[in-house]
Amino acid sequence: MLAIETERLTKRFGGRPVVDAVTLKVPMGCVYGFLGPNGAGKTTTMRLLLSLMHPDAGSIRLLGHDLATARCVALGQVGAFVESPSLYDHLTGRANLGLTRRMLLLPDRDVDRVLELVDLRHAAGRRVRDYSLGMKQRLALARAMLGSPKLLLLDEPTNGLDPDGIAAMRTLIRSLPERIGGTVFVSSHLLSEVEHVADHIGVMRDGRLLVQDRIGTLLGPAAGVAFTVAGEAEAGSVLLRTRGIDASAVDDRSIIVRCGTDVRSDLAAVTNQLLVEADFAVSSIRPQVRTLEDVYRNAVDRAEPGERKAA
Repeated sequence: MLAIETERLTKRFGGRPVVDAVTLKVPMGCVYGFLGPNGAGKTTTMRLLLSLMHPDAGSIRLLGHDLATARCVALGQVGAFVESPSLYDHLTGRANLGLTRRMLLLPDRDVDRVLELVDLRHAAGRRVRDYSLGMKQRLALARAMLGSPKLLLLDEPTNGLDPDGIAAMRTLIRSLPERIGGTVFVSSHLLSEVEHVADHIGVMRDGRLLVQDRIGTLLGPAAGVAFTVAGEAEAGSVLLRTRGIDASAVDDRSIIVRCGTDVRSDLAAVTNQLLVEADFAVSSIRPQVRTLEDVYRNAVDRAEPGERKAA
């Protein structure tokens, strides 16, 4: 069973698809990073998942339940905040949670449980107007966790936070699947942030899902090895190519050696030896790894030829 499963989910505004035949497959027990630039369709997708909007086409299943035929059951195990959290500034943190607790007919102890999860018990008696933005975001997350949901949908949870707040939220999100025994679906336009917390990712652009998979599969092993030399990197790369090594100069001091299908574990050592024997002073050797930005760019590049053809 998947935590979230959609089939060709579509939503149009003014005849234009803002969510265009999106098929999501979100495994249980993971942090799924839902990535894409502002305007990619992420928030609209999340509103569709929460039944805040109705799709024009396609289907949605949450925790195995069809949202169209079993809405209450499907949403009964889902917690969320979408866009900026709506809190009552004149009330305390505990009172804000208490309002939701009473609507959900939950016991008082559930408020203490979620305050503990987000490390806000010390500030529960303070008015929310005196909270930092990071504390407000954590309070909104605590509210989403009332009732012990097995699926959390979080829209841009680090938006507007300072570096300390981002780090704290990142640590919290990464720990949530184990702490709640569930799945976290988190949207963001910050590729580097999601790279720190997610197990799986999906990349959206212009309403379409370009790619989704385990992050380890998408990033793969090291793509190559970077060598820093004292100078004349172009001459060094030419030398390496004459020895059958796929090398290129990035600038005057940097040479990238691509691994490709080469499985020799001594590739870096062989390359270093060739450079040193040719009197190139090598000052550093480091892996050249893929990033989520590389994954995003590759996905966009693959999609654009089809877009041009369609145009």
